[in-house]
Amino acid sequence: SKSLSDEENLKLFGKCNNPNGHGHNYKARLLISLLFSLQIDPVSGMVLNLTELKEYMQEAIMKPLDHKNLDKDVPYFAEVVSTTENVAVFIWENLKKLLPMGTLYKVKVYETDQNIVVYKGEETISE
Repeated sequence: SKSLSDEENLKLFGKCNNPNGHGHNYKARLLISLLFSLQIDPVSGMVLNLTELKEYMQEAIMKPLDHKNLDKDVPYFAEVVSTTENVAVFIWENLKKLLPMGTLYKVKVYETDQNIVVYKGEETISE
């Protein structure tokens, strides 16, 4: 965090505090909501076309984040600390712009098998 001293960053982030950065292979799961207000298309039988969903995911997640140094290559993280929590918020905000209103229920980001963040809009839950 640019807001903290080197000593404070080391104390707070431990081994993840590396001046040259460090990497993760994040996994993300999205839950699309089947709210009563959403209509199931009578022809396709879907609320959201899965081909379109894949395109949205490519645009909102893969294009800006895949094979990138979050702190150096992603403008969002120039001023926001690149924690798993903030990665989840970034994904949520990007997807929300593309998906039909009310379809995104939650974003679940796996930093490791033990470090998982679930984000539901303004509600964040660590698992």
